[in-house]
Parts: sequence; C-alpha cells; structure tokens
Amino acid sequence: MSSPPPAVVLFSGGLDSSTCLAIAREDGFAPHAIAVRYGQRHAFELAAARAVASVLQVPLRVLAVDLRAIGGSALTTDLPVPKDAPLGPGAGIPITYVPARNTVLLALALGTAEVLGAQDIYLGVNAVDYSGYPDCRPEFVAAFEALANLATKAGVEGRARFRVRAPLIAMSKADIIRRGVALSVPYALTHSCYDPDPTGGACGHCDSCRLRRAGFKDAGVPDPTRYSAPGTVSG
Repeated sequence: MSSPPPAVVLFSGGLDSSTCLAIAREDGFAPHAIAVRYGQRHAFELAAARAVASVLQVPLRVLAVDLRAIGGSALTTDLPVPKDAPLGPGAGIPITYVPARNTVLLALALGTAEVLGAQDIYLGVNAVDYSGYPDCRPEFVAAFEALANLATKAGVEGRARFRVRAPLIAMSKADIIRRGVALSVPYALTHSCYDPDPTGGACGHCDSCRLRRAGFKDAGVPDPTRYSAPGTVSG
C-alpha cells in the first residue's frame, strides 16, 4: 500500500486553519503544517499551533519573516485593535488587515511544497464570515495558484501541477465548526483573538473573537474559548 501524498497546510493554530488541517488529512494527504512568526501581536497562536499539531499528530515547521518592518496593520504595530466594530459587506477593510500577509505566507508554503515534492497547498481562508480581507477571496486563491505554476522549477518543468485548496472559503463559521467537530478538531486548544491578555485570554470584542463566538452559537456547539473577562463579553 502506497503512502499518502504530502500536502502543505498554512497553519496559525486558529479555528479555521485547524479545521483545514483536519480536512487535508481526511482528503487523503499526509499534511505538513507551516506556521509563520511574522511579528504578530497575537503570537499566542504559535503555541496553539504546536498544541493542535501535536494532538492531530501532524509535523509542524515554524518559519519566520518580519512583517513588522512593513507595518501598516494593528496586528504588527502598536495601533489599537478595533473592538466591537461593524462587520460584513460595506464595513470596509479593517486596520487588522496585514499588507501582503497571505501572499507572503503562501510563497513560503509554496517553497516548502516544492522541496517536499507536494503539489497541494491548503489555506484556511473564508469569504463568508470574515473581516473583508482582500487576500481571503476566491479570486486571490485562483491568482496565486496560477502564479505557483509559473514561478516554480517543478511547475515550469512539468513535474508538478500545484493546487491551492481553500475548502472553507464558501462555508459559514458555524458550518466550519460543525465540520471540525465531526473531524475531532480540538477547538479548546485553538487561538483566534487579535488582542489577547498577557496570559492568552481572548478579548471577546475584536473581529476574530466575535466571528468565532457567533460561529459556536450558530452551530449549537459550546464555546470552549477562554476569555480574559468572561462576564464582560457581549452576546
């Protein structure tokens, strides 16, 4: 019996990427998780990535690139993270958008895939319940896949046909959670908050916390998130 083919999964240790990691394995791949320390203020997600990867028994590499040197985002500078701001279409792209982040991270995943001999890259982006980031849209995913096959030795020589898979892109947060529960994703170990307290407790009011909390509520699944001040979190 042959071994399952490798796939590279961009992995933050958050709800979406953890579900994506489990889906990659369910799809018949041997996932290789890639987490990136890019200067994010919510670096607790890297500890979560290690914990989730350990439970799911998936190898994890942590790479580093300094996006703080570029700035322009509340996630990589000292700009305040918006709390309880409007969400959805028409709200505009929030200051938590990190310029070129997914382009840079996918480039790192692509290089890793080429070295591993993997042709499939998984990305946990979502274009339904999300903050409106331009690099979470289907158009971006398709454009990067085209680039991957033009910009690599394996692609040009015809030895690989790279595919960027975004299985969550058209799913609601509630549907993502239901899928993850069915795949035994350890959501209690995941981290989503953009502005955690010094112990890693979630603020409950940033975009990411609010989307996550609403997702668990809509899915009818108990929210295992540890909030920094549970009594102050609005419903």
